[in-house]
Amino acid sequence: MIQAPALVDSHCHLDFPDFAGETDQIVARARAAGVTRMVTICTRLSSEPAVRAIAQAHEGVFYAAGTHPMNAATEPMATVEALVALAAHPKFVGIGETGLDYHYTADSAAAQKQSLALHIEAARQTGLPLIIHARDADRDMADILTAEHRNGAYSCVMHCFSSGAELARAALDLGFYLSMSGIATFPKSQELRDIFAAAPLDRILVETDSPYLAPVPRRGKRNEPAYTAHTAAKGAEVFGLTPAEFAAATTANFDRLFAKAASHG
Repeated sequence: MIQAPALVDSHCHLDFPDFAGETDQIVARARAAGVTRMVTICTRLSSEPAVRAIAQAHEGVFYAAGTHPMNAATEPMATVEALVALAAHPKFVGIGETGLDYHYTADSAAAQKQSLALHIEAARQTGLPLIIHARDADRDMADILTAEHRNGAYSCVMHCFSSGAELARAALDLGFYLSMSGIATFPKSQELRDIFAAAPLDRILVETDSPYLAPVPRRGKRNEPAYTAHTAAKGAEVFGLTPAEFAAATTANFDRLFAKAASHG
């Protein structure tokens, strides 16, 4: 019997209150579903010790840290030095999530841009991938990422990509990756699926962003890393591949971008 290649949940939030007291079970269910590795994301640096502890406690769990754009105006401003120092940990594999969010927090755009620039510089200095959150800020996001890349290259994933085709093209032109979340499984997301279908397969990752955005058929429920398999099944359909082929491709993509996680252990 040929075993299907393992999946990776490239973005989840195992420290969030939704999972309190259940981390062991959440990780076990993920493994049972074929999700053998996951990256748990810290969204405010004050939470970094707790997120780090989760990664340290579980084989196959890695972590990244940064200041989420919706927290940029309320948390202390990150420093490049602090982010670079965190990268010394063997399971710290990415910078962020950072980015721009004008949906609820457009009034803090200046702080968000300042924070984003600091995270980009930390990504340059560490060689770790930048993890970008973008919502209702496509033009500014494309302009900043492109201008910063001219100032010095860095790698990046557009996490939970649900923006427009223009931002997708800008990101892909820079050599960045697009990450497919449960949103891509929603019935009304055909335009988003078309954007993914037009992208090179070797630039696609999968994620849950759990506990949010559970994919069909779990939509409306609490999301968790095990449900990466549902999003991956839709991704295989979008690219005209078998589930095993899509799993192998996205896992190879993850290992290329998150090389530190791939070489761990």
